[in-house]
Amino acid sequence: MKGTVTRIGLLVCLACGVMAGCGGGGSASGSGHGTIAFYSFNPFSGPDAAFGPEMAVACDAAVNLINVAGGVMGHKGRCGTQDTHGDPADAVPAANQMVAATGGLVGVLGPSSDEALATVPILNQAHIPMFADTGQAAFDHSTYPYFWRISPADDVKGYAMSIWAYAHGFRNAALVFGNDVGSQSDVPTLIKAFQKLGGRIVSNLSLTLDQSSYRSEIERMLSAHPQVIFTEVDPQTAGTFLAELKQLNGRLIPIIGTETSLEAPWLQATSAAVGDAALRRYFVGVQPYAPTAGPAYQAFDSALHKVKGISASNIALYSTDPFAMGYYDSITIMALAMLAAKSTTPSAYNDKIMTVTEPRSGKKIVSTYAEGKAAIAKGQPIQFVGASGPAVFNKWHNSTGAFEIASFITAGKVQVLGEVTAAQIAQLSG
Repeated sequence: MKGTVTRIGLLVCLACGVMAGCGGGGSASGSGHGTIAFYSFNPFSGPDAAFGPEMAVACDAAVNLINVAGGVMGHKGRCGTQDTHGDPADAVPAANQMVAATGGLVGVLGPSSDEALATVPILNQAHIPMFADTGQAAFDHSTYPYFWRISPADDVKGYAMSIWAYAHGFRNAALVFGNDVGSQSDVPTLIKAFQKLGGRIVSNLSLTLDQSSYRSEIERMLSAHPQVIFTEVDPQTAGTFLAELKQLNGRLIPIIGTETSLEAPWLQATSAAVGDAALRRYFVGVQPYAPTAGPAYQAFDSALHKVKGISASNIALYSTDPFAMGYYDSITIMALAMLAAKSTTPSAYNDKIMTVTEPRSGKKIVSTYAEGKAAIAKGQPIQFVGASGPAVFNKWHNSTGAFEIASFITAGKVQVLGEVTAAQIAQLSG
């Protein structure tokens, strides 16, 4: 994912006197009839415009189920969106505006790596729990109490990509990454891991995004004779680069992309540029592993299909997307933590997030908000295991797991080929 810029000063929240938590925070402890708001704070425009809509749809799916189950102590939930444009310069005022002006703001999905370094301090200062999708290693040992990350960091993903490539016989690799900070955050660990396994990085391209041609860069890369390409670039850049690669080389080179390459806009752009047959033969993408079976997944999939205004192709893609599952689970976790805290006030329920997620003997495992609500009402301790699997947070509020490798079928569908386990990653990174 994306992100840059050092910490930027906060605007003073003038609404502290009327909005709990100094930042549009939730209502007072106990039951009530107000509305609580969960916001998707991510790019809805710019190169990473695909991030926001996926997040918003997952929020709608989760909140709809929460409301069907009676809400949170009488409070109905709603989802809102805040476009960061994928740019810290835009994201900082957007974060301050969201915090100061959003009534009943109780939780945030995001920020992404585009804006996390600049905006995590703002949300933390406002005491707003955030389930970030940033992959930056800077948050591997986060000291922000309101920061939570349910998806693996980018540096972990680099190990998974390297393990898969090396296991399939690739020894000479080219890196083709955008020159944005988020894409570059994958690179150091990818180099370290592939070299540790015995591979060689023979070319390392940092592409300026959305140029009309990359012919000279491709010729330079081909002269180094790579066997495989590791990549993360935006859809437009990928379409241009791969079309010219196919033209200059006569065929593609095997490609291993990050999770960005498994999103619908990327697959649509590249399949249009090089054809479906070429992608099926040469491309795989790596993304966090999430099961597509079981009661938690079935609840997620059913809720996704009931979201209004979503296209059939996006439903097909999001229904197997671990990030969409993670966003959905994140909303559910926050709502269950409110029940455990008997409060929708962010500063109160934030301390209960681990209470409803950590594994422990004697806990009742629940897979939906309704199940968790019923168990908590009976005084039973719970562990929520959602569509993306268990969220086991460490002391830095990070939860990591395995990765799956998926190949292209159509622009709206991929199939899982295999898995890189957490144990494999731990052995290489240790």
